[in-house]
Amino acid sequence: MGSDIEKTAKMIDKAGKVIALTGAGISTESGIPDFRSPGGLWTRFDPAIYATYEAYVRTPEKFWEMSRELNPMLESAEPNSAHLALVELEKLGKCESVITQNVDNLHQRAGSSEVLELHGNYHTGTCLSCKQTYDYEYFADSVKNGTAPRCEACDGLVKPDVVLFGEPLSPHILRRAEFHAIHCDLMLVIGCGLEIYPAASLPFDTSRNGGKLVFFNMRSCGSDELADLIVTGNVGETVPEVVKAYKKLTGRT
Repeated sequence: MGSDIEKTAKMIDKAGKVIALTGAGISTESGIPDFRSPGGLWTRFDPAIYATYEAYVRTPEKFWEMSRELNPMLESAEPNSAHLALVELEKLGKCESVITQNVDNLHQRAGSSEVLELHGNYHTGTCLSCKQTYDYEYFADSVKNGTAPRCEACDGLVKPDVVLFGEPLSPHILRRAEFHAIHCDLMLVIGCGLEIYPAASLPFDTSRNGGKLVFFNMRSCGSDELADLIVTGNVGETVPEVVKAYKKLTGRT
């Protein structure tokens, strides 16, 4: 692994524009289980019943029933060493943006400047009728008692700003993510199985336009053949080790 760490550090040094794409694998080390893994959230809560846009409009209490389990995990989670390593890499002038599939707000709490949340953020909500926005405290009681929050302005249904199944991604955020993917020299793909589109298409955008790809994962994924380099191991260890190696390489230790 040491050789791969050093190779990645050299790739970062050579690259002009570096970005990161992160998935569930970076959050598991903060105590947030991968929803799709054995025993994950989707094995206990059928997304078709609990997490589609249509289901939320029809029976929102189902979503909030699920949230009673999910949200306390999100609230207690703290940024881990991989999140902090990306912040350090940004301060070194070598991580221009973080694109994430996660909704846990951990990259922002760690201190990353530009975080493009493809699937939204659980920490805010919007009225589906009048578009009034709310922070987490407004619907915290819904997490406790399983009832759907209503808008104080129009009594409309308030939905958390996570992208549910069947709901489109923010066009602005997706366009920005695609721009970074197309124009970067190096994308660090961290904790991503690359199974969910359109996020899974972003590394292809980078590769087609001449950018390099380094994958950080515990185990292989279906798109490994796309990578220029694969760093296998716990991302909470490997990502900080890469940053450490980059600092040593550039004399900033």
